[in-house]
Amino acid sequence: MLETEGIDVRVVKRGEYDEEVVRWADAIISAGGDGTMLLVASKVFSKDKPVVGVNTDPERSEGHLCLPVRYTRAFPEALEKLCRGEFRWLWRQRIRLYLDGTGINPTPVDLHEQQLSLEQHSQAHRITTMDSQPRTLQKSFSKPSLLPIRSLNEIFIGESLSSRASYYEISVDDGPWEKQKSSGISICTGTGSKAWSYNINKLAEQAVADVLKIGKSQTGLKIPLSQEFIEKVTDEYNESLVFSPDDSRLFFSIREPIVNRVFSSSRQRGFTSKVCVRSRCWDACMVVDGGTSFEFNDGAIATISMSEEDQLRTVVLEN
Repeated sequence: MLETEGIDVRVVKRGEYDEEVVRWADAIISAGGDGTMLLVASKVFSKDKPVVGVNTDPERSEGHLCLPVRYTRAFPEALEKLCRGEFRWLWRQRIRLYLDGTGINPTPVDLHEQQLSLEQHSQAHRITTMDSQPRTLQKSFSKPSLLPIRSLNEIFIGESLSSRASYYEISVDDGPWEKQKSSGISICTGTGSKAWSYNINKLAEQAVADVLKIGKSQTGLKIPLSQEFIEKVTDEYNESLVFSPDDSRLFFSIREPIVNRVFSSSRQRGFTSKVCVRSRCWDACMVVDGGTSFEFNDGAIATISMSEEDQLRTVVLEN
């Protein structure tokens, strides 16, 4: 279809998609779901190279990052609109990652093509560590190293074994370091605020109803407890968790923080422009958009921020 319009086309499978293909293309069309779109975006570093997602499997993927579902079966119409310029650009902000510290390995494990068990995941990291060790020993990490990947949705840091608490130190916006234990840290963009971060932080109507009941009994105020009011409060809070994809802020979430005499959590969630995390973990990873995993054990330091030059150019095509 694209070729009939006189457009040079190269069709590649996921395993064939690499930096050379990205350099060749003037624009990239992702055919799949949100996961495929995230994989495609992870290798695009030029903010001038448009990326368009087509959700070819709407039964299995919501397709938030893709064109509206109606264009899955009406792509010629979408192509005509694109050629006529009947769309608007959306510059999605992305996260960049710097890694430094001791005992670090900047070699990623690709999770896009496989679902790994915990042992397979640990084995993959051990293999990449051994494979990259000569290069790692020769490379100086006296200053933070910018990783060759950008995150469109979110970064997650935590122990590979989900039942084990993650131990780390965190600094938000160059503030003081705070020792924490939790189920891990999520740091998302506006694009990712509709995804995992939203589900980490959203409130259920049952919780809202319980809080309103306590508030009513403690204050004596005439707080309505109708189902309609509870739904309204719940929806308004949950909607506040979602922000625009072109917003230059990050949103961090501490999952299930442990607070006691040793560990604290002064802010469990909030907007920020920069987060630094120093690992004190045993067998942890830093996962980018659910598809790329970096070893992140004791001594490793991640600096997480945004830069305008990392924006991803995408298309908004109305229904």
